Amino acid sequence: MTHPRFSSAMLRSALTTVFQVLTLLAAPTLACAQATPTPNRVDGYGTPATTAPSPPNPSNHGETEINILSSYYAQEGDHGAVEGGRGTQQLTDFTPTIILNVPLDSATRVSANLGVDYYASASTDRIDQVLSTPSSSDTRYHLDLGYSRQLADKRTIVGVGGGFSKEYDYLSGNITASWARASADGNRELSAAAQVFFDRATLILPAELRQGRGGDHGSGFDTRQSYNLNLVYSQVLTQRLQAAVSTELVAQNGLLSTPFHRVYFRETGGALGTAKTELLPRQRLKYPVGLRLNYYATDLVQLRGYYRFYNDNFGIRAHTLELETPLKVTPFFVLYPFYRYHTQTAATYFAPYLEHSVTDEYYTSDYDLANFSANKLGLGLRYSPVYGIGRFKTPFGGQVAKFKALDLRYAHYRQSTGLTANLISADLSFTLP
Repeated sequence: MTHPRFSSAMLRSALTTVFQVLTLLAAPTLACAQATPTPNRVDGYGTPATTAPSPPNPSNHGETEINILSSYYAQEGDHGAVEGGRGTQQLTDFTPTIILNVPLDSATRVSANLGVDYYASASTDRIDQVLSTPSSSDTRYHLDLGYSRQLADKRTIVGVGGGFSKEYDYLSGNITASWARASADGNRELSAAAQVFFDRATLILPAELRQGRGGDHGSGFDTRQSYNLNLVYSQVLTQRLQAAVSTELVAQNGLLSTPFHRVYFRETGGALGTAKTELLPRQRLKYPVGLRLNYYATDLVQLRGYYRFYNDNFGIRAHTLELETPLKVTPFFVLYPFYRYHTQTAATYFAPYLEHSVTDEYYTSDYDLANFSANKLGLGLRYSPVYGIGRFKTPFGGQVAKFKALDLRYAHYRQSTGLTANLISADLSFTLP
């Protein structure tokens, strides 16, 4: 049986649609928010992902795969960096996303990751010292495209890609390349992925520190470049045990401070106008190392473990441990409780409210760079019958789509600083012949 392929007319139509989407996403947004969450946090929870998505797998060449994902994240805390390490950290974030994985032929696939982040932040609302200002919410648009091809040896996959994201005060573009090669017996694999980010940020200062005391929100622009190299070696050790060793080396240059984060000093006190904006070095190096183990205890129970050691030139040293135990309740229904523990030392440049000195060269009161430990506990469920959950006709030439699987997750996160968060996410998987 042969698999249907794109005709030239269908390909032209698809390219036209992509161009229209790109044009729409590149248009200026109507949102008036001033704040962009800076992904300084090393445990990664609640911050935008910065690593490249996995390249599409050409081996599954018979079907177009569509994943519709969404998540709702809500956090509370009282160490907001906008107010110098005190004040609310309330944040909500809703992130609908569509991921497409489309076969061009038996060896080549293209992928697209298109999504929107809607977030509202009470802490960034305090940039102007007034509630219900434009900085209370923002919308981020992002699009990533990928291309991968399986080489003639059937063991090597190469890929390239790129993308961008846009919001009120931040524009980011990236390019990526990947390579993976499996052993002849399929028991070992080495992969490498490199990604470069080029970011441009509008410098939004606290209202009382702007020229003219609260005039124009923007105070010029600055840039940042990030270079990521991800290496993974995986191997089947026994019939039941698999292991993988990984590292993601990161080098960043440029703006690493968040201009609207205030810092108050013990010599000048906490009166309005005495703060300065956060100041951090313009170069950061990160070098984590991770070990992942998957153990198939029985046909019904699997144990997944992950440990990561993290270090950087900001002085942060961290340990992360993750455990997940998928339990097959029925042949098609899986429950997977999971737990994550994270602990880290504080950055050299961190101090709480009023504990910095005016003589310090660098300073921040952002508790993402503080000394803390954190626990995340949750439960997921996956329902994936052999013949799918359901079938329905699509408007694309009467093709029949299969609702393949449903994945739901809930997690509760608690940090020793007092920050708490809840996350609910869903993944709906579909295929087209």
